[in-house]
Amino acid sequence: MSQPQLPFRLSICGLDELPAFAAEGVSHVVSILDPEYPDPEDFAAFLPHRRAVLRFDDVIVTGDLYQAPGAGDVAAILDVGRELEADGATHVLVHCHAGVSRSTAAAALLLAQRMPDGVDGVFDEVHRVRPRSWPNSLIVRMGDAQLGLNGRLVAAMQRHHARVALAYPDLAAMLRMGMRAHEVPDPSAPTR
Repeated sequence: MSQPQLPFRLSICGLDELPAFAAEGVSHVVSILDPEYPDPEDFAAFLPHRRAVLRFDDVIVTGDLYQAPGAGDVAAILDVGRELEADGATHVLVHCHAGVSRSTAAAALLLAQRMPDGVDGVFDEVHRVRPRSWPNSLIVRMGDAQLGLNGRLVAAMQRHHARVALAYPDLAAMLRMGMRAHEVPDPSAPTR
């Protein structure tokens, strides 16, 4: 599948990788941080840029122990996506703590806004930018609904999860041990 024609370069990373982007000409940042995590000092070394900060935990169920992403958080990600082109974005960096789940889900939503008829290609692009990724399914489900994609983005994410589980069995094994076990496809099940 061909790469989407984006008006900007897309990068995805975790907190420990932020310094590598300081001199990369990042014009816009979507920062997804844990609720109580301090603002990363690494941004002081970045060239001037616009930055949206969201704070929620990397969970896929709501409850009292963690602050789950909500519909307002997803709407904020989509608002950023609508502003990127108007702002003249040239290089968009999306990061979370590890660069695996929340950031890849947010990046998928930014891409889905630009590719509503080709949502299958959304996760091909996420995979190209960040091969070891496991997009947060709660964020993707809410984004799918808010974009009116009728489950197509969720289905594409599930195919992506299956591909990543095969390529990164260590990541799949770690997820199977936690609250996200139901997201990991059974390796013995036939693929569609």
